[in-house]
Amino acid sequence: MAALGRAAYFALAALIASTPAETTQVTPIQKVLQLMNDMVVKATAQKNDEAVKYSAFNQWCGDTTRIKNDEINAGNEKIDMLKATIEKAAALIRELTDRINELAEDVGRWNTDTKSATDVRNKEAADFQATTQDYTESLFALDQAIAVLKKQSHDRTQAELVQSLLQVRSQRMVPSSTKLALTAFLQETQPDVEAMPDDQLFIKAPEANAYEFQSGGVVDMLVKLQDKFKAQKMDLEREELTAQQAFEQIAQQLADNIENAEHEISKKTTLRAETEQKKAEAEGDLAETIKERDDDQQYLDDMTAMCQLKAANFEGRQQLRADELAAIKEAISIIGSQAVAGSGEKHLPTLVQGASSLVQLRGGEVSPLQSRIAAFLAERARLSGSRLLSQVSQQVAENPFGKVKKMIKDLISKLMEEATSETEHKGWCDTELTTNKMTRDKKADEVNTLTNEIEDLTAEIAQLTQDIADLTKAVEELDAKMAEATQNRNDGKATNEATIADSKAGQTAVESAMAVLKDFYAKSAQATVLSQQSPADDAPETFDKPYTGMLPEGGNVVDFLEVILSDFVRLESETAAAEAQMQAEFEKLMFDSKKDKALKENDAKHKAEKKTDQEGALQSAQEELKLTQDGLDKANAYYEKLKPTCVDSGISYEERVKQREAEIQSLQEALKILSGTDVDLN
Repeated sequence: MAALGRAAYFALAALIASTPAETTQVTPIQKVLQLMNDMVVKATAQKNDEAVKYSAFNQWCGDTTRIKNDEINAGNEKIDMLKATIEKAAALIRELTDRINELAEDVGRWNTDTKSATDVRNKEAADFQATTQDYTESLFALDQAIAVLKKQSHDRTQAELVQSLLQVRSQRMVPSSTKLALTAFLQETQPDVEAMPDDQLFIKAPEANAYEFQSGGVVDMLVKLQDKFKAQKMDLEREELTAQQAFEQIAQQLADNIENAEHEISKKTTLRAETEQKKAEAEGDLAETIKERDDDQQYLDDMTAMCQLKAANFEGRQQLRADELAAIKEAISIIGSQAVAGSGEKHLPTLVQGASSLVQLRGGEVSPLQSRIAAFLAERARLSGSRLLSQVSQQVAENPFGKVKKMIKDLISKLMEEATSETEHKGWCDTELTTNKMTRDKKADEVNTLTNEIEDLTAEIAQLTQDIADLTKAVEELDAKMAEATQNRNDGKATNEATIADSKAGQTAVESAMAVLKDFYAKSAQATVLSQQSPADDAPETFDKPYTGMLPEGGNVVDFLEVILSDFVRLESETAAAEAQMQAEFEKLMFDSKKDKALKENDAKHKAEKKTDQEGALQSAQEELKLTQDGLDKANAYYEKLKPTCVDSGISYEERVKQREAEIQSLQEALKILSGTDVDLN
C-alpha cells in the first residue's frame, strides 16, 4: 500500500510539475498533514470494511457449528443404535450356540441310548432264540418219549424205550427231579441198564418185548412236563413280543427325538450364520460411522479454535485500528498547532508547485489544470476500463472549477457508500453461498466418491493383477523421489540460510537509521499471523495477515526507511517461513513416502484377498448414490435461486471492488491536485 502511495505521489508530482503556472510554496509539514488526513479516511474505511467481513464470518461460524453439532448428534444416535444391534445379535448368537450345543449333547445321548437299547434287544433276542430252541427240542423229546411209553410192551423194544427216555433226560430244560425219576424208572424197569460214570445208561441185555406196561406214572409225569413246557414257551414268546414292541417304541421315540433335534440344529445353525453376518455388517457400519463422527468432531474443534482465534484477533485489530486513528488524529493536532506548523513555515524548506493551475478561472473559461485533470482521469479510465472515470473526466472539463472539487468529493462519498452496501450484501451472499457450497461440495464429493467407488468396484477385480505390478513400480519411483527430494532439500537449505543472513545484516543497517519510530508502530509490528485451520477454506473471507497499522505514507524519509526495513523483515520472515515450510514439506514427503511405500508393499500382498469383498459393496453403493444425488439436486436448486442476486451480476465482486478502489484512488489523487492550489474553492 505504501509503494502504491509513493507511485501515485510521484505521478501527481510529475503532472503538477508539467503544468505551466505561477509558483507557491508548500511546506513538508503541510504535505504530512495532507497525508495523515488521507490516512484517517483510509483507516476508517478499512476498519468498517473489516467489521463487515468479520460479521459475515461470525455468522458462518454460528451456522456451521449448528450444522456440525446436528451431524455429530445424528452420528452418536446411529452409533448407539448400531451398538444395540450388535449387542442384541451377540446375545442371540450366544443363545443359539447354547441351544445348538444342548441339542448336540442330547443327540449324542440319544444315539448312545439307541445303541444300548439295540444291544440289549439283540442279546434278549439271542437268549429268546436259544431258549425257544431248547423248549422246542425238549417238547420234541417229550413227544417221542410219551409216544414210546404209550405203546404196548410188545410193540416197543427196550432200546427204543431207553433211547427216548435218555433223549428226554438229556434236555437242558428238564428239571433234575424229572431226570432222577427217569433214571430210577429205567433202572427199575430195565435191570440190565446200568448207570455209566457220566450218568448215562448203558444197555447190557439184548432187546426184549417181555416187559409189562408199567409206565403210567412216568407218562403222566412227562405229559405234565410237556404241558408245563408248552405254557412256558408261550409265556416266553409273549414276553419276547412285548419286549420287541417296547424296543421298537423306544427306538422310534429316540429316532424321532434325534430327527427333530437335528432339524432344529440345522435351523438354528442357519439363523446363527445369518445373525453373525448381520452382526459383522453392523460392526462395519459402526466403524464407518465412528470415523465420520470423529471427522465431523475434528472439523468442529478446528473450526471452533479458528473462530475463537479470529474473534480475539478481530477485537485486537479493531482496538489497534481505533488506537491508530486516535494516534493519527493526535498527531494531526500536534503537527497542525502553532508550535509545529508555525515553526515549519519559518524554518522548513518548501515544495515548489504550480499555483496558477489551482486558480479558479473566471468568465467560464476552463483552466489548463482542469484540462490536465480531465486528461489524467480519462487516461485512468482507459487503463482501468471505468465508465465512471470517463464520465467524470468529461464533467471536469465541462463544469465550472468550483463545482469540480465538490463533484469529486460527492463521487468519492457515494462510491464509499456503495462499497459499504455491497460489502454487507456480499456478506449475506457469502454466508448463504458458503453454506450452500459446503452442502453442494460435500454432496458432490459424495456423489463423485460413490460413482468412482461403483466404477472401481466394477473394474477392480480384473485390475488386481496389474495393480501389483504398478505398486512395485510405484515403490521404485518413491525410492527415486525420496533421493531427489533429499538432494533438493540440502541445496535449498543452504540457499535459504545465506538469504536469511543477508536479510539480517540489511535489517541491522536500516534499524540503525530509524531511532525515531513511533511507539505505536513498534508495538503493532509485533502482531501475530493468524494460524490457518483446516476449515479455513470453507470460511468466508475475513483477514489472514496481521494488522500492523498503516505505515506512514508519502515521500518522507521515515516512509522509505520503513519500507526498506519491512522489505528486509519480510525477506527474512518469508525466507525463514519458506525454509520451515520446505523442511516440513520435506519431512512430510519423506514420512508420507515411506508410509506410502510400506502401504504399497503391504497392499501388493493383500490384493489377491480383496476380490470377494468388493461384490457385496456394489449394491449398497448404488442405493446410497441415489439418496446422495437427491440431496445434491436440492442443493443445486437452491443455488440457482441465489445466482441472480449473488453470482450472475456481470463482473465478480473482487473486480468491482478493485475497479471502485481504482476509481476512488484516481478521484482522490485528482482531489489532491486541486487541494494543492491557493485558490479558495469553498
